[in-house]
Amino acid sequence: MNLHAAAEGRAPATSPRLPISWQDGFAALGPDFFTHLRPTPLPEPHWIATSTGTAKLLGLDPQWLASDEALQALTGNAVLPGSHPLASVYSGHQFGVWAGQLGDGRAILLGETASGHEIQLKGAGRTPYSRMGDGRAVLRSSIREFLCSEAMHALGIPTTRALSVTGSPAPIRREEIETAAVVARVAPSFIRFGHFEHFAARDQMAPLRQLADYVIDRYYPECRTAEALAGNAYANFLQAVSERTARLLAHWQAVGFCHGVMNTDNMSILGLTIDYGPFQFLDAFDPGHICNHSDTQGRYAFNRQPQVAYWNLYCLGQALLPLIGEEELTIAALESYKQVFPQAYGSLMLRKLGLPEDAPGTPPAEARFAALVNPLLQLMADNAVDYTIFFSRLTDAVATAGGTEPDLAPVRDLVLDRPAFDAWAAGYVRQLATVDGTAAAALMQESNPRFVLRNHLGEITIRAAKAGDFTAVRQLLAVLQTPFAPHAEHAEWAGFPPDWASSIEISCSS
Repeated sequence: MNLHAAAEGRAPATSPRLPISWQDGFAALGPDFFTHLRPTPLPEPHWIATSTGTAKLLGLDPQWLASDEALQALTGNAVLPGSHPLASVYSGHQFGVWAGQLGDGRAILLGETASGHEIQLKGAGRTPYSRMGDGRAVLRSSIREFLCSEAMHALGIPTTRALSVTGSPAPIRREEIETAAVVARVAPSFIRFGHFEHFAARDQMAPLRQLADYVIDRYYPECRTAEALAGNAYANFLQAVSERTARLLAHWQAVGFCHGVMNTDNMSILGLTIDYGPFQFLDAFDPGHICNHSDTQGRYAFNRQPQVAYWNLYCLGQALLPLIGEEELTIAALESYKQVFPQAYGSLMLRKLGLPEDAPGTPPAEARFAALVNPLLQLMADNAVDYTIFFSRLTDAVATAGGTEPDLAPVRDLVLDRPAFDAWAAGYVRQLATVDGTAAAALMQESNPRFVLRNHLGEITIRAAKAGDFTAVRQLLAVLQTPFAPHAEHAEWAGFPPDWASSIEISCSS
């Protein structure tokens, strides 16, 4: 409907229905939180890919999404009726150091849809928060973010979504001259830890409280009535964010996902994976793997991610302390992370082995984790075993055998130290025999993907896209949207990475 006409009590004009209906959301907070501005147009925009799943989430007409109007709007060349674009301000810690004011330097929020989802254009031009940057995104990074957003959703991992990625021949300078692109990304909210840090660092208590009240009322209303933590709504809020973040990190670690730049301004207040930059899915299992070439100190190495997430939550706790009012309650709220993360991670890892967390007649989950998961991860690290392929082959072995006496030879072939594998496998088979084999196989088939967005797959699609061929992007998207299926026609994408994959360098500019 025509929102302006409705607000003025007039009947809507007999013009075509608006492609998107907007509602007040973040913009209702007022000018302390953002700057209104229009995206900067790009010349000769063209489609690269769209996500029908995200379009359905937003209730968009597929025909409109294929139109030139959609192309112009989702590139930032036109503003849809009812949209009032803005860039938000926030601050944060980057690589553990206070960076001061940051903000949406190349992202512009179009607004919140009637379905309760925000649409944001990344790469839409310079904003007041660009800090000498050009406000643009390049083709390679935009394709990576588009694909990974949808891949993570299909894996069942909380994430922002991606509606589309468009391109333009406009030149953009990074390490070399590249071309521009824009990702239309979608989330219930793009509010980050850094939004709270921004106002707390400036002793601006009124907007800090306004922001907290907005987030609690919109996304955490149960925190108003919960009796935990002395009934303190702000402490309950911090605890809820801590628990969501703990579950998110458990998913990352279980699937072998490295974020690469876990600054506090890249942490979602809703526990979503946000800001896909120098990310990577592990190839050979290396707990200390550093995926970000810019991370010279290894702060965001794979095995450090859970600890960094807690450090970031501590920064959020410091920002919320003036509202909570008691340091003890703040610490208690953060403590929940330490209980939820190991429980959630342990459950996910046992599921990858086909072992339900609390099966009758089996040892406690903690004991099975200590006996099976820890030795397995050490074995995989010692032998540089491919993480995704190991669990995929293990799944096939258990499914083929119906869960009883699986033939583990294809899995054993992945490990150089055969005696060590045999010792682990003997204990695993004993545990597998204590549960229903068919149920175990089903559990593994929904927990162990065959396809993840490995760096070399992204690189292959990017090379084709740079040459003007976007077929590979769309084909890879289709596979990543159903990552547990066999996709025999693309079996090579589930295989070992080529030797050159180890030379791919992904940095913060990616």
